Amino acid sequence: MALRGFPVTLPLEGQRVLVVGGGELALRKARLVAKSLCHLTIVAADPLPALEALAASVHRRDFTPSDLQDHRLVFAATDIEAVDISVAEAAHAAGVLVNVPDKPHLCSFIMPAIIDREPISVAISSGGASPVLVRRLRERLEAALEPRLGLFARFLDGFRGAVKATRGDETARRRFWEAVIDGPVARSFLGGDERAARDGLMLALNDPDHGQQGSGSVALVGAGPGDPDLLTLRALRVLQNADVVVHDKLVDERIMDYVRRDARRHYVGKSKSHHTMSQDAINRLLVAEAQAGHRVVRLKGGDPFLFGRGGEELEVLRAEGIPVEVVPGITAALGCGASTTIPVTHRDHGAGVTFVTGHGKDGEPDLDWAALARLDHTLVFYMGLSAADSIARRLVEAGMAPDMPAALVEKGTRPDQKLVTGPLSGLGDLARAHGMAGPAIIIIGHVVRLADPALITELVPAHLREAV
Repeated sequence: MALRGFPVTLPLEGQRVLVVGGGELALRKARLVAKSLCHLTIVAADPLPALEALAASVHRRDFTPSDLQDHRLVFAATDIEAVDISVAEAAHAAGVLVNVPDKPHLCSFIMPAIIDREPISVAISSGGASPVLVRRLRERLEAALEPRLGLFARFLDGFRGAVKATRGDETARRRFWEAVIDGPVARSFLGGDERAARDGLMLALNDPDHGQQGSGSVALVGAGPGDPDLLTLRALRVLQNADVVVHDKLVDERIMDYVRRDARRHYVGKSKSHHTMSQDAINRLLVAEAQAGHRVVRLKGGDPFLFGRGGEELEVLRAEGIPVEVVPGITAALGCGASTTIPVTHRDHGAGVTFVTGHGKDGEPDLDWAALARLDHTLVFYMGLSAADSIARRLVEAGMAPDMPAALVEKGTRPDQKLVTGPLSGLGDLARAHGMAGPAIIIIGHVVRLADPALITELVPAHLREAV
């Protein structure tokens, strides 16, 4: 997803800032920017007294382009469209950053809503799309952030040198600060007991093991079927605490945005007939990173224990005595079913559901096709797209009706999701007709009749347009 505006913090202390305008609109902008300790210049024929009181320089006249000289940025806040446009055009020509309230097309920067907990500031922006929504978000965050948060930041800053001197390793320093911020030191300070916080921080500083793990650990985390909104809260917490993330091809890039920026990443993606790293090599990597004392996340699409080889990795890690946490994820069958309104079980259409791998170690899986064909169950095949013809043929030969409803869901839950339905006998033709390349699952059973018709991609070949 594109980031239409890149948020930055611009130091303005001692810098020259120009506000053109003398009314309430100009006053609101001046009050905000004056907190930055800038040199504030006002240009207006008749400025409000409160506006003059904020300024270091006041020019009681109309704006001229020469007013921009030596200024870092300018606010065109006259509320007179022709004047604001002329200020904006002059600023663009002079290479000076300009903001025109409520006119994003004239701006070279957008003013965010700001939460001030000096030295901590939180800025929220919609790029000018919805200022009222931004203000509402600011109100909610204001209520959630402790009033003493800025004082706490200054308090911690006084100990940074000592922490750096006693903990040379970056990971050790980060874990120390995490333990301090998440522990009793923070609770004492934010609760108003600065003495207790100082005493607690001194004890932590003199304890070389404070916040440090005796050994590394591995979390086997399910990233869900694709949509980042389906990531669990527990998975999000573990991701943001990780030192190392080992991730698969099926993990959506939007989910990787939740990983802490300084965490190291290992891509070990696999696709049919092409493995970036073998499973044995992945196992060795997980063990080595954990034995080095790191918090490792093994991030997998879907759920780690459903065709994700999480069980194999768990066995290897346990054998090495490495602590393992398992964080389940929404598996593809449930996510894709929900996103296409196909319930995998239904009292009238499917008494149960069976998850099946469509790909064995040596190609076609060794399955009891006759038993699968007899079940009054929904069948969900993972990794079966390339074997769609074989799966359909085997089930029909084993006695399943050729016109049994079937669905192919490609990139389920994602913006480019594709759903196609048709009779079981035409499963392979369906996939080829729509150019499906995966990742995809196959759903077979009467529940497919409940798929949302609005989500179904129109079938191309005439002989496959048979209603499900």
